[in-house]
Amino acid sequence: MSLSGSYSTTVKSPMGDQNGTLTVNDNGDGTFTGNMANAMGSMDIEGGKVDGNTLSWSMQMTSPMPMTLECEATIEGDSLTGNVNAGAFGAMPLSGQKTA
Repeated sequence: MSLSGSYSTTVKSPMGDQNGTLTVNDNGDGTFTGNMANAMGSMDIEGGKVDGNTLSWSMQMTSPMPMTLECEATIEGDSLTGNVNAGAFGAMPLSGQKTA
C-alpha cells in the first residue's frame, strides 16, 4: 500500500496550532521523500523511512529558531497521527487528513 499523498496537518505547538501540508512521496522501497509546508515556510523531509503504515523522518527548522525536528506518524485510512519531537520543547502531537 502506497502512503503517497498530501495531508492537511495540525501540530499542537507551544506557539499554538501550526497548520500545514505534509507531502509524502512513497518510493516503494521503505523510504519516502517530501516536505512539510506552513505559513512559516517549507521544510524538506530528511531520512524518510516507511515501516508498514508508519513514517519516520527529520526536518531542519530555521524559523523562528534553528532546530532539528524528529517526526513519526502512523497512517490509518485517510487519517494521520503522530508526534513531532522538538528537542528541549518536547514532543508535540501531529494529526492530519489526506487531501489528495
